Amino acid sequence: MLHDVVIVGAGPVGAATALALAESGLDVVTIDARAQGELGRGDRSLALSHGARLIFERLGVWGDVAAVRDAVTPIAKIDVSQQGGFGQVRLDALEQGVPALGYVVSYRALQAALDATIARSGRHFMHGATVSKISSTPAVAIVEVEQDGTNVELTSRLVVVADGGTSAVPGLKRRRHDYQQVALVGKLWPREPHRGIAFERFTPDGPVALLPEAERYGFVWTTTPARGDALLALPDAEFMAALEARLGACLAGNGSPAQTFLRVAERRRFELALEYVDDVVTERIVLLGNAAQALHPIAGQGFNLGVRDAYELAQELLATPREEIGAKERLAKYARRRRPDRIAGIAFTHGLLEIFGMDTPWLRWPRGLALTLLDALPPVKRIFTHAMLFGVR
Repeated sequence: MLHDVVIVGAGPVGAATALALAESGLDVVTIDARAQGELGRGDRSLALSHGARLIFERLGVWGDVAAVRDAVTPIAKIDVSQQGGFGQVRLDALEQGVPALGYVVSYRALQAALDATIARSGRHFMHGATVSKISSTPAVAIVEVEQDGTNVELTSRLVVVADGGTSAVPGLKRRRHDYQQVALVGKLWPREPHRGIAFERFTPDGPVALLPEAERYGFVWTTTPARGDALLALPDAEFMAALEARLGACLAGNGSPAQTFLRVAERRRFELALEYVDDVVTERIVLLGNAAQALHPIAGQGFNLGVRDAYELAQELLATPREEIGAKERLAKYARRRRPDRIAGIAFTHGLLEIFGMDTPWLRWPRGLALTLLDALPPVKRIFTHAMLFGVR
């Protein structure tokens, strides 16, 4: 049997692709390693742009996510500053004419809403299935799947790889840049309400971000591996004091300098690297989300780029005659259209780290000037903010 589209991975990016095609009449098969109803062992927070929220609204899942208590926290403002130098930018949702600049969303709540919506659509979904190999010819793509001890081979016009892994695609070249940094993440309870304000602070070790999340903050603290291990070994009170010292005056008004935070929990670390493929399309195969690019968490661009990729790919497939799905020229057209947004997302994230993550005193003045000018020039700020919310076209 020849399927139209096989989607490998039903995380948020793969599920968004499946839902965008749900009413198309195309024969779509979605494969996921999770058992039916399984959401994962833990929860984590996702930073969604306003543009990503609009996509999930179009897919009919946002209302279900927002209905879950504490699952969605709007970001009303974002303060950006640098430690040891002048200059500060405040991005404000009201100034940009949007209800929020973004949203901090529970991964479990979003995944549950996506799973439920896909189930209601009645489309073909293979749970508990592992893909061992993906191959292709000019005519078709072939996906080898193991499910419940049985090997299955699916033939499709197009395979969409959205599970974050590309090992099943032979010959794929994946570039990697190791930042030689780690991210410390966890939860912080502030003494004063956060009022929907997020903070991005550039420090000599790397950026520190605070994201409003229900009644607390989620934090991402970038530092060196050795420093990260030492910080994780500190008692809670000493860890919070060290973090407050990094954040400095940017939290003025959210508590006294020595008592900004009341409690910290769920501290852990992970290594940071930039990974990407040069070409997101190959013969009868498209890569989406982390399978195409895994970015540093600074500025929260990676996940939102993946969601835009998924939606735009679906729009391209909906406009493609069935017999041309997966054709080389059609995939090339999609890749060309997405290329500016993808390059901008990678370059913006990597560039911020190169410019603001360097502990070079002579750069503090030009960095401060750049922040000051961005804050002082409303047209430039609108262009910058629009790119963050909706991507580059």
